[in-house]
Amino acid sequence: MYDELYAAWRREVEDATLGGLPPDFYVRIADYMKRIGEEGKMFDKKSVKVTLLNHESQNVQRMLEELLWARYKKLVKTITQNQQLPTELLSVEEAKICESFVTFAGDYQKFAKSLLLGQNLQAAKLETAEVIHKRVTLRFLKNIPAIMGGDMKPYGPFMVEDVASLPVENAKILVKQGLAVLVEVS
Repeated sequence: MYDELYAAWRREVEDATLGGLPPDFYVRIADYMKRIGEEGKMFDKKSVKVTLLNHESQNVQRMLEELLWARYKKLVKTITQNQQLPTELLSVEEAKICESFVTFAGDYQKFAKSLLLGQNLQAAKLETAEVIHKRVTLRFLKNIPAIMGGDMKPYGPFMVEDVASLPVENAKILVKQGLAVLVEVS
């Protein structure tokens, strides 16, 4: 595993493009690091074997930190420039993490475009929410009778200043009609 990590580290540090990793790379690295730690506990702390294991552990940790940082920078650059996820080059963990970043990059560009075109920011926020959440939180400005949601569930009735989570398609209509405003939830 050490040789595989070394090759991956060297490729990422020396090459400007993103290198490929096997899907299970990080799982195997974590197991490898755990084995080194456990093996070191089996011997006398002053033994040559423990000293060598400690050096190996330090080298692995340093290479892994540099590999992760190099890949992070390359992934951010690739995604922001291309808005595409190079899944064939990623581990399972990286692919999962990057999915939300690709969505973020696309949504932010839509938001910026809407803003530059002078479009309603409430509508832009709702468009973004539709992609990510399918539901949004609203604060009601007027009394509203019960409604049937886009998900075929009943919502309401709502009184002035009530706060509720509704499907995006219903929220768009209510905001557009001036009956509610979008609430930012953190």
